[in-house]
Amino acid sequence: MDKSSALEYINQMFPTEASLSGVEPLMQKIQSEIRRVDASILAAVRQQSNSGTKAKEELAAATNAVQELMYKIREIKTKAEQSETMVQEICRDIKKLDCAKRHITTTITALHRLTMLVSAVEQLQVMASKRQYKEAAAQLEAVNQLCSHFEAYRDVPKISELREKLKNIKKILKSHVYSDFTSLGTGKETEDENLLQQLSDACLVVDALEPSVREELVKNFCSKELISYKQIFDGAELAKLDKTERRYAWIKRRLRSNEDTWKIFPPSWHVDYLLCIQFCKITRTQLVDILNNLKEKPDVATLLLALQRTLEFEEELAEKFSGGTTTARNKELESDDENEGTEHNKIVSDIRKKYEKKLGVPNDEAEQDKEKQKDLSVPGAGFNFHGIISSCFEPYMAVYTELEEKSLVEQLDKLIQEEKWETEEGSQTNILSSSMQVFLVIRRSLKRCSALTKNQTLFNLFQVFQRILKAYAAKLYARLPKGGTGIVAAATGTDGQIRTSDRDEKMICYIVNTAEYCHQTSGELAESVAKMISSQFSDKVDMSDVQDEFSAVITKALMTLVHGVETKFDAEMVAMTRVPWSTLESVGDQSEYVNGISSILSSTVPALGSLLSPTYFQYFLDKLAASLGPRFYLNIYKCKHISETGAQQMLLDTQAVKTILLDIPALGKQTTVAASYSKFVTREMSKAEALLKVILSPVDSVASTYRALLPEGTPLEFQRILELKGLKKADQQAILEDFNKHSPSIKHPTITPTVAPPVATATASVPMAAVPLPTQAVATTPSMSTALTGALANREDVLARAAALGRGAATTGFKRFLALTEAAKDRKDGPFRKLFNA
Repeated sequence: MDKSSALEYINQMFPTEASLSGVEPLMQKIQSEIRRVDASILAAVRQQSNSGTKAKEELAAATNAVQELMYKIREIKTKAEQSETMVQEICRDIKKLDCAKRHITTTITALHRLTMLVSAVEQLQVMASKRQYKEAAAQLEAVNQLCSHFEAYRDVPKISELREKLKNIKKILKSHVYSDFTSLGTGKETEDENLLQQLSDACLVVDALEPSVREELVKNFCSKELISYKQIFDGAELAKLDKTERRYAWIKRRLRSNEDTWKIFPPSWHVDYLLCIQFCKITRTQLVDILNNLKEKPDVATLLLALQRTLEFEEELAEKFSGGTTTARNKELESDDENEGTEHNKIVSDIRKKYEKKLGVPNDEAEQDKEKQKDLSVPGAGFNFHGIISSCFEPYMAVYTELEEKSLVEQLDKLIQEEKWETEEGSQTNILSSSMQVFLVIRRSLKRCSALTKNQTLFNLFQVFQRILKAYAAKLYARLPKGGTGIVAAATGTDGQIRTSDRDEKMICYIVNTAEYCHQTSGELAESVAKMISSQFSDKVDMSDVQDEFSAVITKALMTLVHGVETKFDAEMVAMTRVPWSTLESVGDQSEYVNGISSILSSTVPALGSLLSPTYFQYFLDKLAASLGPRFYLNIYKCKHISETGAQQMLLDTQAVKTILLDIPALGKQTTVAASYSKFVTREMSKAEALLKVILSPVDSVASTYRALLPEGTPLEFQRILELKGLKKADQQAILEDFNKHSPSIKHPTITPTVAPPVATATASVPMAAVPLPTQAVATTPSMSTALTGALANREDVLARAAALGRGAATTGFKRFLALTEAAKDRKDGPFRKLFNA
């Protein structure tokens, strides 16, 4: 306690003079407390001293205990070593006696077994000589077991002698068994009732012999059974393709008639199974020879009938030897749609009705298939009867695919001839009926072929389907309205123009929907074929080329539709140029030609909107706006003198046309409109508005207004604007000179063209360059106005023809092109931008 704290404590204890009387008691209390604390400290010090001494004593005791324990452990270890030495000395003699006993026991056992082996071999020799197969089989099993015990004594003379004797006995048994089995099938089994039982016992002996004996016996038996088959069907009478069914009837009859007789064979031998395999291989070889020796292509009906009967026979074998499990072919038949499927035995009869003609072209491409090595051990274990015979028909199925293609082409031509190019009343699909019929006949053809083969022939037929669908796409493409051609069209100014009626427009919409349906369905067809065809061909099944053809039809049809609607505006565009814009006295309602444009769109667009899908209708709107906007802009240049009142009226008409274009989606009952479409219409029509504003501007500021509103304009266009304002040549010359001085550079004239449709390839494009004009200042000659008007007309004609040459981007896909064109509208650079703003 510091000094200040002590003073505070004292002042607190003794605040008054009267309280000083308690000093003495306080001092006594403090002294008492000091003595108590001293006594506690002294007791703690004494206790600590005693504890240290005790700990030292305990540590010393523990050390002594550990030393005593180590001594006892060494003593125990020494005694254990002494005990082990004593035990080894005691048991040394016992080990010798035990080893001697084991050797004596082994010797006695070996001698006993040798005695048994000698006796068994002698008994077996007697049984073999008497053909006692049942007893010999059991005795042979015992001898084989006894011989296994003497494998280590092969070099002992007595053992070698016994083994050689046993080997000779086995040869005798083998020869006896083979000799007895030669009588099977000769009719002796009916005369001698004990023959079958004897042969059944002989099978037991064969099982006791080496496995090679059984394999050789079964092979010889199967070969003997099929000798008559080879002789019968190698003859000139039955060695024909139309006799194939009789081959299978022969083996079925053989199996049924000998079923009871062949019960002498153990079930584990699978004699009927191996017989059928050998029969199939012989049949395949003979059928290949028959097909190779044909002097002309086989009759399709005969070929397919032989193939169908072969498939049925293979299915029966697979079911017979599959152990009762359902085969893959049965599963496929069970999963077929009942409405589309036909019974298995009716497929060939239907095909035979179709193909009754013979083909005389020799088949030089036939090749003999190599037989594959397969596991023949047990039924269902590694051997598949499916295709063991039928695969030999594969190289000769070209005639089938040729006639299938011929039939499909004929049906396609018939469907096109019967097509009315309009849908039935109440139809909700808006697609041509011929497209559904085409895929129906294709699916029927696919079903017929898949029931016969799923290898190369099915893939060849798939390629036929591709050609048929491409031909159908070409038929749709050829049906689209064409532009006028020839001398008459050139003389009347309609060369390249496409004129369409309301019926034509509906037909074009049906073609668009039909091509889209075919595009989707052809992909589904490819998926179906890929699932059912063999795995080695599944990766090659692709319909992308066919789908590209239909995409090209869609693009061409939509562009034809746009050009057809464009042609309807010709009269209104001419009427616009014939309006006396220079003599209008006042601004009134929109002009008649605007009403005509509105009437054309009102009568055309609703029907198209109801027939086309939203995606294609939006594409149509984009292309129509891309055509009408620039065309309206160019048409202003074709007008004669435009007064201020006329320009105001024309500006009102421009706003009306803009409104009409923006309302087109509503006419087509489209609930949502792409924002890019509205922006595009506004941007294109704003160019016409800017042109009219330049015409309305005062003469002294027309140049600056032109540069501000039309920065990409050319001196030639500017001169035409001065002519539209009605300025005299002298006044035009002064303004042009001033314009050329203030212009930073002179550009080639460029006029926004009609948007060209997608082209047929991804790399090709329609040239969009404007007609080149002189770059120097244009002199004010009397013929300048006429030349300028002619140049602009020629430029529009060139651009219109370039647009008419476009065709769909078939290689990249129609939808991808839509995405590219939509994105290009809002871009300021890039090649696609030139299609919208040159």
